[in-house]
Amino acid sequence: MKPLVRPQNPHFSSGPCAKRPGWSLDALHGALLGRSHRAKPGRAKIDEVVERSRVLLGIPRDYRVGIVPASDTGAIEMAMWSLLGARGVDVLTWESFGEGWATDVAKQLKIADLRLMRAEYGVLPDLGKVDGDRDVVFTWNGTTSGVCVPNGDWIKSDRQGLTLCDATSAAFAMELPWDKLDVVTWSWQKALGGEAAHGMLVLSPRTVQRLETYTPPWPLPKIFRLTSKGKFNEGIFKGETINTPSLLAIEDAIDGLKWAESVGGRPALIARAKGNLAAIAQWVERTPWIDFLAQEPAIRSWTSVCLKLVDDWFQRLPVDAQRAAVKRLEALVDAEGAGCDIAGHRDAPPGLRIWCGSTVERGDVEALLPWLDWAYGEVRRAAAA
Repeated sequence: MKPLVRPQNPHFSSGPCAKRPGWSLDALHGALLGRSHRAKPGRAKIDEVVERSRVLLGIPRDYRVGIVPASDTGAIEMAMWSLLGARGVDVLTWESFGEGWATDVAKQLKIADLRLMRAEYGVLPDLGKVDGDRDVVFTWNGTTSGVCVPNGDWIKSDRQGLTLCDATSAAFAMELPWDKLDVVTWSWQKALGGEAAHGMLVLSPRTVQRLETYTPPWPLPKIFRLTSKGKFNEGIFKGETINTPSLLAIEDAIDGLKWAESVGGRPALIARAKGNLAAIAQWVERTPWIDFLAQEPAIRSWTSVCLKLVDDWFQRLPVDAQRAAVKRLEALVDAEGAGCDIAGHRDAPPGLRIWCGSTVERGDVEALLPWLDWAYGEVRRAAAA
């Protein structure tokens, strides 16, 4: 039967992600619209985002934190273009975004001494094969596969290479071992539901040293330049953004950070997301047609939760028909106002993807799940008719 209860907030997109509970446009009333971001009040807003982010995430004081253009993509590509080539590079990939960074390193930067360590969706590469004397590029949480690295134990403390970590769907929802990470990037539209188009870039002291002792052989566009006349550009990490940021988006980022502080900071954010995953896990346990794409619980994401349809009827369908069936399921749920944007990523195996980050309420996740059962039954009945 069709369920009676709908989520209060049916937004389960994995990016842009749900706004924090209770958000409204009134939260942006303090935005410095029409003012220069270089004026004292504008700089203060930028500095506030950086400082609140540093404190909330526990970033060490000697790490630089800055706001950069073009979301997480801009931040991680800025780091790769500026840093890679000094040593051999290991690139880990087990989902589409990591595969994108692998393409950049192999086909755009053309790093000769490159090792690509690939795994299928749902599993991780062998982390034990990563060489600490080489640079390594990886995503902490695979947004399109629902697979995350379990910890940073596989990264050597005495490494000679740099670790470049795309943490866009992990920051604010998973603990990051800063002593093991040299470059960390994320975007505002993920874990705190901020507005898009801006990225955050965090650099360790070792990374700054690399920037001042190594010049890459390829041209660097202005928005990628982290040095000036051979010296590290401190200004980027002191509120002097490379290009003009949106002060409306800045205000929204501040609002999200304040909310995160109000609910208990990083531990509470992590607990909220894990609670959402627990709700799905209980449903999966009792539901025969669905399972996690990541079979091993230790590497299962609690932000971008990816699911596969496992019953015989679905498995017998060709892949194109499987994707069509998932789209029909998604459309039924969406039409009922019970859940938006829940289909898996286009590059992933056909299935569902439900954002369970901390801005999502567990009650909304629990209300969504009966609608998935109903919609799947409708899709099966229509196929049998």
